[in-house]
Amino acid sequence: MRSLKHHILILLLGSLVLLASSFVGVLGFYMKDRAVAAATIKAQTDLATCEEIIDKTYPGSWYVQDGSLYKGPVKISLNNDLVDHLSRLTGDTVTIFLGERRVATTIRSSNGERAIGTNVSANVAQKVLKDGQTYVGEANVVGDWYQSGYVPLRAENGNIIGIFYVGISHAYEQEIITRSLITMAELGIVLTVLVALLTWFFIQRGIIRRLHDITLGTRDLATGHLTEKIKVSGSKEIEELEDAFNQIVEQIQTLTGKITRTAISNAENIGNDPAETKNAIDTGFMSLANLDAAGNIGEEGLPKGLNQSTLAQIVRFLQANRRPLSAEEVAEGVKLTRVTVRRYLEFLEHSGALKSEQKYGTVGRPVKLFIPL
Repeated sequence: MRSLKHHILILLLGSLVLLASSFVGVLGFYMKDRAVAAATIKAQTDLATCEEIIDKTYPGSWYVQDGSLYKGPVKISLNNDLVDHLSRLTGDTVTIFLGERRVATTIRSSNGERAIGTNVSANVAQKVLKDGQTYVGEANVVGDWYQSGYVPLRAENGNIIGIFYVGISHAYEQEIITRSLITMAELGIVLTVLVALLTWFFIQRGIIRRLHDITLGTRDLATGHLTEKIKVSGSKEIEELEDAFNQIVEQIQTLTGKITRTAISNAENIGNDPAETKNAIDTGFMSLANLDAAGNIGEEGLPKGLNQSTLAQIVRFLQANRRPLSAEEVAEGVKLTRVTVRRYLEFLEHSGALKSEQKYGTVGRPVKLFIPL
């Protein structure tokens, strides 16, 4: 059976995991939109950057000669060094089109070769080549989807003769999302562990330890070992439980006091006569002074399981050490087990030869001390 603190921790951690999972799900959905927006901005920026680099590297106009695309005096068709250089600078895929056809590109086809000679998608061709507009958005590039940017290439007379393209793979977007989610997950794990540790500390110190003190007090009360009220502090509910328990202790102490006063009154009438001594034992009231050094009270006066010789040994030790002693101290002095010694001490306490009181330390259970009368 799990303890209360385990139930509370499981409930708390389950709630935290559910909350974290929901948060990560919402964050992932949100980050997807943010990643698309970031890729779109990157495509627009990279288009402008690459156009400026091409214009400064290859001054002159765009034109077509002998079926090939030129920029100034430089042939651009099959100029893979140019597109590879731009790709390294931006991290994008880069393509230059003559009309609808790729003439220089970093895009690879399914066979691993450059996709030279393949055509741009129809919707992009319509918007860029025919309408003369820049296209930024998702586009199908040789069977894969990219966040892309397409800008028309114009000859000196203003005619559109080609397209310049940069594309950002969905892997880039996924990388942004994954990196963000990993960061949030790590932060969530750290916070969860921190909350769990703080909760464990609070439960242990504020609830479990208080309940444990009350439980020990209840056990002592059940065995007749509790003589003082317990003192615990905590939440309102814990303090209410403490008050209820101490009321029970107070009532028991009142009842015990009445019994003790009656016992003392009866004991005053007991002399040193052996018959009276035995009667005192039988009725349960006697002082240690009524016993001789041998502890002779008669086997018939002992409860079942106790014997005269062992009692005499314990009585001699108590008479030699007339001070408050614990069962452990007596057991060590007479070389008997603590359980055995405790039975004789409780018999003597019940007989009125000893009284007991609880000694409270800073930590742990209180110690029961037996005081000779």
